[in-house]
Amino acid sequence: MLPEKEKTFNKWFSAFILVGMTVVTCIVTAIKISGTGGGDRVWLLVTAFGSLMGVMATVSSANGWIITFLFGLLDVSIYGISCWINWRSGGSGLGNALLHFIYFVPMQFVGFFQWKRRGAKASARVNARRLSPAMRWGWLGITVASTAVLYLVLLRFDRSAAEGFLRVAVLLDVIPLVCNIIGQLLMSTAYMEQWWFWIAVNITSIAFWIFSDKAFAPVYIVKYSFYLINSLNGLRIWLQLSAPPSDQP
Repeated sequence: MLPEKEKTFNKWFSAFILVGMTVVTCIVTAIKISGTGGGDRVWLLVTAFGSLMGVMATVSSANGWIITFLFGLLDVSIYGISCWINWRSGGSGLGNALLHFIYFVPMQFVGFFQWKRRGAKASARVNARRLSPAMRWGWLGITVASTAVLYLVLLRFDRSAAEGFLRVAVLLDVIPLVCNIIGQLLMSTAYMEQWWFWIAVNITSIAFWIFSDKAFAPVYIVKYSFYLINSLNGLRIWLQLSAPPSDQP
């Protein structure tokens, strides 16, 4: 249980994150809509709704609320469909579409039932837990090995990457992908350590857009900065939610 002062602070902090990320999402959508027309504008509004659901999911997850999986299901479903439509239109996105349909969508249901088993409901937060030391080392090894393998694969096939032994652009693609997959698994099974992976995702995403020469890059830097703040807050809350009874305030 969290103290009443903590609950009040979390309520106002969550409102700050929600408003901030909603404003950024609206700005990004407005920028994209200004350069499109017709049916594309309609789908942009749909994807904007999906993004807002993603915002709701991240804030709900930080607070340990089970409704996060309803928001998350809408978010990943809409994004997966967007990737599929883009691929069907001759662009890229098939891999992302399959990843969302095969992995991220089912994991929302896994998470809902796992959290429900751990006491989460409309009026109660999930009973969070922590990995054992052995499990932490195991997941660290899996993360490093997966990152290395995927990096070498993309290094072989990504023709757009710059020359050099360590291609930063490829690395900034690989790290968020690996951390998203592992972070989702740990989130769905209510482990506190998920937040280290979300922090890594947001830091690498910020770095990616800092190195980008796109005119709208600053908007995404601000967006992922809000996500980073939220993930740091999530780590703070879950350290308390997963603390042994003797360590709780």
